Amino acid sequence: MPECKNCGSFVTTDYARVFTPPGVDRPRVCPECPDMVRDGADVREARATRS
Repeated sequence: MPECKNCGSFVTTDYARVFTPPGVDRPRVCPECPDMVRDGADVREARATRS
């Protein structure tokens, strides 16, 4: 099963398919990472609170 690279939480195969580039199985951040966002090739803290 795919896991988030940031927190290790389970993500669905469909989530990984939509939010990762082809050939990558693990997204950099997931919905369980509310304080983190993707930023280019990196992950950074969110500037604003996400709801």
